[in-house]
Amino acid sequence: MTHEWKLARRTLLLGERTLLMGVLNVTPDSFSDGGEFFSLDRALAHAEEMVNEGADILDIGGESTRPGLKPVEAEEEKRRVLPVIERLADRIKIPISIDTTKAAVARAALDAGAEIVNDISGLRFDPRIADEAARSRAGLVLMHSRGTLETMHKLEPVPDIFNEIVGSLTNSIEEAERRGVARERIALDPGIGFSKSPEQNLELVARLDKLVQKFPDFPVLIGTSRKSFIGRLLGGAPAPSRLHGTMATVTVAVLRGAHIVRVHDVKAAHETVRVADMVKRALAEERAV
Repeated sequence: MTHEWKLARRTLLLGERTLLMGVLNVTPDSFSDGGEFFSLDRALAHAEEMVNEGADILDIGGESTRPGLKPVEAEEEKRRVLPVIERLADRIKIPISIDTTKAAVARAALDAGAEIVNDISGLRFDPRIADEAARSRAGLVLMHSRGTLETMHKLEPVPDIFNEIVGSLTNSIEEAERRGVARERIALDPGIGFSKSPEQNLELVARLDKLVQKFPDFPVLIGTSRKSFIGRLLGGAPAPSRLHGTMATVTVAVLRGAHIVRVHDVKAAHETVRVADMVKRALAEERAV
């Protein structure tokens, strides 16, 4: 099914091919890159590299969600992300997303040139994020998670993760719409790795088509990149060594109907998605005969 995802200054067509959201962490303590792009110059260079490698969206975050870390104050988060967004807004042609759970950061980022707000809490932490998205007519990604930043990685898994996600995302959609966000500006993310067991993460990748069917009006984004469940499947591989495992999950996600995949390794994902999309089209043609 083809979707039009309306952003602040453009519309993305989803369905003809799977889009790539490249991750840019401007934090000193990210689980995936260890603060490699914390400096402005390195962040800008890496952003442009991802654009050249085929990223369709750039997702910039200034607060790590790795286990054991304390939340970052809004002013510090803005200090990290705004210089990058301001510089990139005039230099790249793809939309910029701000990965934040704070309305103040969302507002500043949107004013600086971002077109999407990516909220891992699905509006649970700060519902005013929806107000900022509505004000700017920005795209809004609502992700499923449970608990707080301090507790989400310590919670016991729920018995039925699929129904939990459906119920939680339904509530998030209703809250967003109540605050003025149009349906055509909302995308959904099942939240791989957030308050879920390794087995549940695998289940969600395998059953992603069921989630797509459950929410036919919304594009579905998924981010498996370098997640710890992949490391466990690979015998304890550290984050930088999870590339091939990540690409396996990306392939399955594409075949199961993902509209957008969020990745750190854009070049590898671009090649993976290109082939997976062609396989997906061949399967669809076979079923149509």
